[in-house]
Parts: sequence; C-alpha cells; structure tokens
Amino acid sequence: MYFLRRMKHRLDFEKPIIELQNKLDELRAHPEQHSLGIRFEEEILIIEKKIQETRRQIFLNLTPWQRVQLARHPRRPYTLDYIGGAFTDFQELHGDRLFAEDRAMVGGFARLGGHHVVVIGTQKGRDTKENILRNFGSAHPEGYRKALRLMRLANKFSLPIITLIDTAGAYPGVGAEERHIAEAIAVNLREMTLLEVPIITAVIGEGGSGGALGIGVADRVLILENAYYSVISPEGCAAILWKDRANAAKAAAALRITATDLLELKLVDEIVPEPLGGAHTDPDAIAATLKTHLLKHLEEMLALPVAERLKKRYEKFRAHGHFTEKAEDASELKPPRDIEAVAG
Repeated sequence: MYFLRRMKHRLDFEKPIIELQNKLDELRAHPEQHSLGIRFEEEILIIEKKIQETRRQIFLNLTPWQRVQLARHPRRPYTLDYIGGAFTDFQELHGDRLFAEDRAMVGGFARLGGHHVVVIGTQKGRDTKENILRNFGSAHPEGYRKALRLMRLANKFSLPIITLIDTAGAYPGVGAEERHIAEAIAVNLREMTLLEVPIITAVIGEGGSGGALGIGVADRVLILENAYYSVISPEGCAAILWKDRANAAKAAAALRITATDLLELKLVDEIVPEPLGGAHTDPDAIAATLKTHLLKHLEEMLALPVAERLKKRYEKFRAHGHFTEKAEDASELKPPRDIEAVAG
C-alpha cells in the first residue's frame, strides 16, 4: 500500500491520513474485534472513503511551506528517474574537460518521443553514500562547466536541450569558490541566451538560487505542481529577516515561491500537475505527464525560426523583475509646519 511504503517518510501534515490508514489496517487484521454491529465490508468502505476525502482536503489546500516539504520528499523522483521514465536511449557523458567529473550534474544524449535531444539535470542521492557521491545535488563549478560543454555540443549538432532542475543551490564550499563558482554560473547564463537550439527547462523539485538558474535560462520554463523556485531557501530567508530559521514557514509564504505564485508572476510558463499526494506517489504517471508537457513545448519551439526564438528568449528574461512604485499622495509632499515657519 502507498501509505505503508511511506511510513518512514511521512510528513507532519499527513498525520490524519496515517491515523486513518492505521485504523483500517487494524480492522483488516482483526475483523472480529471491530464489527460493532456494522457489517465488516461496510465499515471498510466508510474508512476508505474518509481516507480519500482527507487526502483530497489536505493536498488541495497545502501551504507554501508544506509544498516545500513535498519538493524535498526523500522518495520524490529525481533527474535520473525522469530520464529513465520520460526519455529513451540515454547515453551519459562525463567531465568538463577542465578539472573533474561532477556527479551532482548529469547529462547526455537521449530521445524524447521522436526527437534526439541533450538532457541535463542536477541529481540528488537516495541514501548517505549516494548523497556524498552526488554532493546532495549541489553542483561544483565543474558541474556547470560540464553542463555548458554539453549544451555547446547540442548547439553544434542542432539538438534541442532539456534541463531538469532539482537543487537546493550551487555548492558554497571553499573549493567551489577557489574554482570560481560564480563565474561558472554567470558564463552559463550568458551562453544559454545565445544558443540557437530550443531550450526547455522543468523544475522538478527544489529550484534554489543561482544553482538552479545556471541551467535554467530557457525558451520555456515548466514547474511541477509541488516544486518551488526561489532566490533563497525559506530557512535562509528566515535566518536573515527574523534571525531564526524556525520562521521558515512564514518566509516560504512571503517569498511567493510556489508554482501558482510563479505562474502568476510570469516567472514560469506552465505548471505540470502531480498525482494527488505528490510526485512520489506515482513516479510512472508523473514521468508520462512531464514527457507530454515537454514534447508540447519542444514542438512549439521547433516551429519558430531561430532569430524569432532567440528574440523571445531575450525578451522573456528581460521582462523579469519589473516593479512599480506607489504614487505619492499630494499631502505627503507638503513640508512640515516647522519647516514652513522657518521658510517664512
């Protein structure tokens, strides 16, 4: 059962569902103790219906912080899961030809439907050993340089580029700074605006700061329903603004980092719906859904002339970050009375 598989990774807001599921499991294990004058089958149906209603009520009304928790769920599909489920004939390529191989960034040739593409993404680990290998999904400078090498290769052979984002951010360690992480990301931002092939990006989990944007300059930016995209983590924001990481839920709401907020702000182009309960509840279904959305946008981009596509890409990112100022009330422009008296 779905609930039993997730007992080790249940989230706080799922507690009512878990309690109902435990009650159902107990009833099935000892039907003679729980009949209470109601037929066994009817009692089972009542609880099952209540579980479904509770799930629906919870997951259709998630707070921004709860969506962040889902985006970080340890059983959520990662980049290689989507590559295996939505793509075929994947051939991974390694190394940046400058320093080293970064396993937090994966990429290579693949097929998406009938299209030959280059797919690139950040990859987390499932356990401690793999997380150390993948550096918890936080790429070093060589990871971004590898991504750029693959993107230039795609551009050379006229292959569309698909990038999958799932990272808390680029690695902030001393080694990364020594090898110029900021420069590596900045070069990627510049070069991705100039690549002539279509670029489609999907935020599949966490979209953290420049670590995400380093492979996120694209013609179309998609985001999964329970993913987030932000300049800073809720915990980091809370530590700065309220001097306490415990205010992460408050920060998540203030940052407006959920898929719905980002679509409203025109920072993403489409929300990819997830199964009720999150992408981890049905990895095959979400992989098929993502494939459908990627193909739709890819075919739209392929239909555009190169010059028009580049122009639209440039305009898309130039439009980000616009703001308006509130017009000042005329009364607010009048000097205070003491100033008027001095002037008189």
